[in-house]
Amino acid sequence: MAKLLSLLVVAVFIVCASSLLVNVSCQDGGDYGDVIGEAGRGGTRKELVPAFFIFGDSLIDNGNNNNLPSFAKANYFPYGIDFNGGPTGRFSNGLTMVDVIAQQLGLPLIPPYSQASPDQALHGVNYASAAAGILDITGRNFVSRIPFDQQIRNFQTTLDQITDNLGADDVAAAIAKCLFFVGMGSNDYLNNYLLPNYPTSRQYNTQQYATFLVQQYTRQLTTLYNLGARRFIISGVGSLGCIPSILAQSDGEGCSDSVNQLIIPFNTNVKAMMNKLNANLPGAKFIYLDIYKMFQNILTNPRVYGFTEVNKGCCGIGRNKGQITCLPFQTPCANRKQYVFWDAFHPTEAVNIILGKLAFSGKNDVVYPLNIQQLAALDLDQP
Repeated sequence: MAKLLSLLVVAVFIVCASSLLVNVSCQDGGDYGDVIGEAGRGGTRKELVPAFFIFGDSLIDNGNNNNLPSFAKANYFPYGIDFNGGPTGRFSNGLTMVDVIAQQLGLPLIPPYSQASPDQALHGVNYASAAAGILDITGRNFVSRIPFDQQIRNFQTTLDQITDNLGADDVAAAIAKCLFFVGMGSNDYLNNYLLPNYPTSRQYNTQQYATFLVQQYTRQLTTLYNLGARRFIISGVGSLGCIPSILAQSDGEGCSDSVNQLIIPFNTNVKAMMNKLNANLPGAKFIYLDIYKMFQNILTNPRVYGFTEVNKGCCGIGRNKGQITCLPFQTPCANRKQYVFWDAFHPTEAVNIILGKLAFSGKNDVVYPLNIQQLAALDLDQP
């Protein structure tokens, strides 16, 4: 099986990347030694899984939007100011949460689907796209983006390209040992329900919209299961009412309770969905990351985590540095490790490191029913 896993991983990504490789100036360079050190990995760690597949939005996008005709891009300075190699398309000054998780798993940083070379893509692919949502219409104000349904189709393309060579049974056995991270839902509120040019807030009340989203989410995750995914990490939506963009629209001080109250029914439904999927999909295990609670803990006790600035972005313009997000070649704050937010919407690398480590080895008050380390070690062949 070890040889099969190795063969599968190499075959998956050589076939996938050879057809998708593009020449861009801001793609990952592959030299991640300094970044690994900053994340606190400290030395070489044994690989806990053969590969890590990632689906989501700008919180974890690492370059898939770079070549799209989209307003949702981060492939310019000062994004990546603390990342080894500079801007890549990550919406952060440095690492994202999934970068930290990959390192904790003993894997290199996972390359974006649109830019992966064979050498870079031996251990997984990141399909995430800024402005993407559960719903296809979400984020259309940014023009191009890759919604979750299309991200799944991109993954299916990867599988289709290797199944003819290795056979469906061999592919299924290997994919079942990989981890699948899914972080969706934020844009379905920020760039859909909360915007007046979308009809959803007039069609659905808060609970109805949460129910509708999770119905679609259930279908999408079941599709991934039918494609062979078995180990799922589902990330809840964070406290959107506390981000600088939302604060800038109110008094600029306390979090918007009305926005946070929109998110709570969605997260509650996602947890219920996870329990149902665990009960109804044989051989699968879903875990839930309570990003909302993780973020609230940081915002409530910032100094415990080393933060002094909790209500404004490190890079941005206007009230709370959140009215206009970080512009090309804008000078960011110097003390980035003391800021919770990097720009109008996204956390700093310092926060991403905390979130990633909690997701990997945290207790079940923030990651339920298992953490990622336990999920990776789980024997799903046992009843």
